[in-house]
Amino acid sequence: MKFTPEHEALRQTWKTLIDREINPYVDQWEKDGQFPAHELFKKMGNAGLLGVDKPVEFGGSGLDFSYAMVCAESLGWVNGGSIPMATGVQISMATPALARYGSDELRKEFLTPSISGDYVACLGVSETGAGSDVASIKTTARRVGGDWVINGGKMWTTNGAQADWMCLLASTDDGPAHKNKSLIVVPMQTRGIEIAKKLDKLGMRASDTVQTFFDEVKVPVRYTIGQPGMGFTYQMQQFQEERLWAGAGSLNTCERLITATIDYTRERKVFGKPLLDNQVIHFRLAELKSEVEALRSIVYRACEDYLAGKDVTMLASMGKLKAGRLRREVSDACLQYWGGAGYLWDNPVARGYRDGRLGSIGGGADEVMLQIISKLMATLPRLGNR
Repeated sequence: MKFTPEHEALRQTWKTLIDREINPYVDQWEKDGQFPAHELFKKMGNAGLLGVDKPVEFGGSGLDFSYAMVCAESLGWVNGGSIPMATGVQISMATPALARYGSDELRKEFLTPSISGDYVACLGVSETGAGSDVASIKTTARRVGGDWVINGGKMWTTNGAQADWMCLLASTDDGPAHKNKSLIVVPMQTRGIEIAKKLDKLGMRASDTVQTFFDEVKVPVRYTIGQPGMGFTYQMQQFQEERLWAGAGSLNTCERLITATIDYTRERKVFGKPLLDNQVIHFRLAELKSEVEALRSIVYRACEDYLAGKDVTMLASMGKLKAGRLRREVSDACLQYWGGAGYLWDNPVARGYRDGRLGSIGGGADEVMLQIISKLMATLPRLGNR
C-alpha cells in the first residue's frame, strides 16, 4: 500500500497527541480503571482524528479507509491497549454503519458530535449467550406506534460507562435470524437503561467495559440506522472494518514490545555479557519481527482490496486471526526475556501480555475466524453431513 504525504502527516499528528496527551497518563488511568473518554476524545476531535474517513458534511475529512488504517496503526504507539481499543470503537466499530446508512437527520444528531469528540459511542452487539455468534442475540425491539421498545441486555460493552449513545443490534421481528435484526441508535441516558456493573478485566484495565440491561426502553423508530431488518448485514460490514482495524492496530503494538525487549536485553548483563548476545534471543526476536512484517502484508493488501471494492472477508479474517495470535506470541516471548522484571504488574511487556490476550477473543474469536476462512475455502463441513 502506497502512503502519501497526507498519510504521513496524519501519523505525525497522532504521534504528537499520543506523546503529549496519552502516554504520560496511561499508568494513572490503568490504576483508575478508566480514562477520561470525553476529555481525550474531544482533543482527538479537535485535531480532526475521529472522522478521517467520514463524510465532510457531518464533520469528517472525507478521506478513504486507508486513513483509518493509519489511525489504527498509529495508536499502537500508546503504552497499553485500552485507549487504542476504545478509540477504535469510536472510529471503526460503532460509527461506520451510521455514517454509511443513517439518515441525514440521524447523522447530524449523533455522527457529527461523535466526530467532534463531544459524544462517546459504544457498540451493543455481544450478549452473555451470544458473543461471536451474532445471529443468536436475544435483545428485542418491538414497534409501538412511532417508537421501538427495547428489552434485553448487552455484555462486554467497551466505553459503556461513559458513552452518550449505543449502536445497538436487536431483533425487530420474528423472521429468519439473519434478516430480522436492526441497528438502532440508543441514547444511553434513556429511561430503562441500567449499567449493571463495570467489568473487572484481566487486561485493558484503563477501558471501561460494562454489562447493560434494557427494560422497556423507548426510542423513536427514526433512530433506526438504514432499513429495518438489515442490521445483521450492516453489522457484518462493520465487522470487516473492525477486523482490519485489529490487524493494523497490532503492528506498532508488537513492534513496540519487540523494541523495548531489544533495549532491555542489550543493557541487561548475565554471566558477563548482554542477554541479547545469546543467539536464542536475537534469533527469536528476528523471527517475531518477520512475523510482524507478514501481518503487515496481509493488512495492507486487504486494505487495498477494500478500497478497490473487493470482498475482503477472507483477508480481514486472516488478518484478525494472525494479529490476535501474534500479539500473544510476541508478548509471551518478550516477557520471558525480561525475566522477573517482566512479571511485575507495571512492566510494559506484562501489560502487553494482559491486553493482547483479548485479540483472539474480541471482535470474533480465533475459532470463528477459522470457521469463516474454512467456509470460503469450501472445506467447512455442511451441517447435514455431520
